[in-house]
Amino acid sequence: MSSAEELEGRFGAPAFKKLPLTIVRGKGSLVWDADGKEYIDFMTGIGVALVGHCNDFVVSAIKEQADRLITLHGTFYNDVRAGFMERLVRAAPKGLGKALLTNSGTESVEAAIKLARRHTSRKKIVSMKGAFHGKTYGSLSATWSKKYRDPFGPLLEGFDFAEYGNPASLEQLVDADTAAVIAEPVQGESGIIVPPPDYFRQVREVCDRRGALLILDEIQSGLGRTGKMWASEHFGVVPDIMTVSKGLGGGIPVGAAVATDDVAASLKGGEHTSTFAGNPLACAAGSAVLDFIKQNDLPRQAQEKGEKMKAGLARIASGHRLVKEVRGLGLMLAMQTRVDILSQLMSAEKQGVIFAYSGRETFRFLPSLVVEESQISKGLEVLERVIGEEEARRL
Repeated sequence: MSSAEELEGRFGAPAFKKLPLTIVRGKGSLVWDADGKEYIDFMTGIGVALVGHCNDFVVSAIKEQADRLITLHGTFYNDVRAGFMERLVRAAPKGLGKALLTNSGTESVEAAIKLARRHTSRKKIVSMKGAFHGKTYGSLSATWSKKYRDPFGPLLEGFDFAEYGNPASLEQLVDADTAAVIAEPVQGESGIIVPPPDYFRQVREVCDRRGALLILDEIQSGLGRTGKMWASEHFGVVPDIMTVSKGLGGGIPVGAAVATDDVAASLKGGEHTSTFAGNPLACAAGSAVLDFIKQNDLPRQAQEKGEKMKAGLARIASGHRLVKEVRGLGLMLAMQTRVDILSQLMSAEKQGVIFAYSGRETFRFLPSLVVEESQISKGLEVLERVIGEEEARRL
């Protein structure tokens, strides 16, 4: 029998940069490869396994729903979809009263851009330098990195980029033609960049003064990951539109753009629909995730575990010259080094730990919010070891 690596190489388009590892099973914060080797997973599908791999509560909901009804077009009403929408809106920041369901994060951003332009009758969108919002054309137009953008131009017109964390830069770009400002409360792809504490209050003020909407992308930072249900809570602001996905389905693809009532009302029937959005299976998974987060107070767990993990990272940083900086909130953390970390990632993998990355020099840590403290400790031990080995090699 051919291996997964051979078959994906033969039949799959080369869209992903692959690591030489075939994962076949997961539970909680652990995954196992095809040979049965165990790994602690600090990547979690780039933050998707928020409540852990194959969470029993979510798996049970999926199995039960799969026996009842898997798909149903949005033309019809559905009890499971209705329950999911209610849970999501009640969990959202106060004032966001309507959910437009999607299948992914990038689709949620597409929906948010369309909502903003439809509501304001303006075309311009101001995004941020360093931003990542997805790779479909609308969300890619709001994404900063040239390596993602340049091969696929021309992109959508009307997008400008302000300096993240710099209100003066934003002030220069937001004008009477601006439909919305879109930003991540904590930038993820750029390496877990946390803005100054008062930055988003200033962003909100600029938007209000110029009549522009504020879109906050909580796809990676939301659902408790930063120690609060939504990262925007750290900064005391409520957006007009919020995008959410990744961990929302416990691994099942689902997303949403959650908006104020008046913004949502600007969209007319048939203007933004999707064959699979709001399907009962995904909605059952999403409801289970939201219930599990609430019942287990996962934001508090993320805060407490994140403080301990960040302290451990800071201790490692203080003892190694290769480490430049540690940053982040809750269990959304990063360690920036002064060297390419690929060899360190591979070494950690051999020692049973999977880390994510942001660019070539930064470790990104997005463990499940149910990660055990003993697993964090082991991950830190392996991290310090591989950094020390790299440092010794370079001396």
